[in-house]
Amino acid sequence: MGMFASFNIASSGLTAQRLRMDVISNNIANATTTRTPEGGAYRRKRAIFAPLNIRPNYKSPLVPDRIEHGLGRGVRVVKIEEDSSPLRLVYDPHHPDAIKIGPKRGYVEMPNVNVVMEMTDLISASRSYEANIMLINSERSMFNKALELGRISA
Repeated sequence: MGMFASFNIASSGLTAQRLRMDVISNNIANATTTRTPEGGAYRRKRAIFAPLNIRPNYKSPLVPDRIEHGLGRGVRVVKIEEDSSPLRLVYDPHHPDAIKIGPKRGYVEMPNVNVVMEMTDLISASRSYEANIMLINSERSMFNKALELGRISA
C-alpha cells in the first residue's frame, strides 16, 4: 500500500459520511412534512454505500508489482434511495391534507421518519466521520515523525 493510500481511503469515508449526515438531517427536518412537490407526504431517504475499487491507469515503473499502491480504495455513495416502508396514519380531520373520502377519511398520511432512529444513525455517521479524521491526523503525525528522523540522520 502506498504512502498516501490511507489518506485516499479516509477522505472517501469522510465524503460518504458527510453526505449520509446531510441525508439524515434532511429526514429529521421533514419529519412532519405532509405535502411535497411530488405529492403526498415526505418519504425517508437513505444513502447506499459501496466499496470503491477503481484502479488508476498508471502505475510507476519504480514500484514493484508485488506492492499495491492502494489508490482507488475506500467507499462511495452509490445512490440515495427512498424508504418504501408505509407512511404513518394520524387521525386529524381538521388538517388541510386529511383524506376527504374513503375508509381512511379524516386521517393524514405522515412521513415514515422515526426521529429516534434518525438520531441513532446520525450518531453512527458522526462517529465514523470522527474515526476517519483521527486516521488522517495519526497518519500525518507518523509522516512528520518520519521526516524528523530523516532530518536527524542526514
